[in-house]
Amino acid sequence: MTQSASAWRGRGAIAALVCLFGLGASAARAADAPAPQFADGAASFQANCAVCHGAAGTGLPSLAPPLTSYPARYAASPEGRLQLAMTVLYGLFGEITVEDKHFDFKMPDFSRLDDATLAATLNFVVFDLGHAPASVKPLAAADIAAERAQPVDGAAVREHRKTVAPVTP
Repeated sequence: MTQSASAWRGRGAIAALVCLFGLGASAARAADAPAPQFADGAASFQANCAVCHGAAGTGLPSLAPPLTSYPARYAASPEGRLQLAMTVLYGLFGEITVEDKHFDFKMPDFSRLDDATLAATLNFVVFDLGHAPASVKPLAAADIAAERAQPVDGAAVREHRKTVAPVTP
């Protein structure tokens, strides 16, 4: 094994330990939290999203942004709701800014999941993690199905995001 390969393995092991320790701490804090309003969405989030966004949706520095503010704001408008559906269906890649922090990543698409699961996952993010007000209507499987009928790629999702994301100087 070369020195370079050995160094990469060492870094990978350290990164894995940091991730496991960080996720374990988040999971312990989550155990103290009240039961989620969208339990099916919580299970899907933990299985599909928590590895990058963290168990509590607070994001992981230099990897994935937090989901505790923007999705709740997005869910309050038709274009924002479209953005949420597009993001989970088709992924998102390229540079974005969230809460004044820059991320350049590739979120995978989750189109393999059914419409009801994606809606429940988004509702967990919007209401349980993002604490959207009661005036915001939960997303329905029909909202996801309508967007699934008009496929785009992750670059188009990022471009659409510019129309709904807060602009930072």
